[in-house]
Amino acid sequence: MRGGRITCIAVLGIALFLAGCASPARFTHDEIKHYPIEIQEKIIKGQIAPGMTPQQVRYAWGAPDSVRTLQPEAGKPKEEWIYTSGIGLLRTVLTFIDGKLTYIVSSEPGRMK
Repeated sequence: MRGGRITCIAVLGIALFLAGCASPARFTHDEIKHYPIEIQEKIIKGQIAPGMTPQQVRYAWGAPDSVRTLQPEAGKPKEEWIYTSGIGLLRTVLTFIDGKLTYIVSSEPGRMK
């Protein structure tokens, strides 16, 4: 009986941990309704694509783990967003130039569809 109780407590603990990891809604319908339908669909599906703005990417993926301001390119502002997974070994780096997603580089399998 003691082993069953320990197993039950362990399962409950794991369930609570996973529930705590669930990401809250990143946007409301009112926040994205003015975007083109294609962008709205990507945001809802949690997808990103070149040409999206930083706010659209934030709605789709949430806040990045880190942000770096880079040297301007051809006089245009340049920023790098880094998303990490697991213990930080898998990364996706997004580069925005002049407020538009321009480059996506990922070492995470299946991250980009």
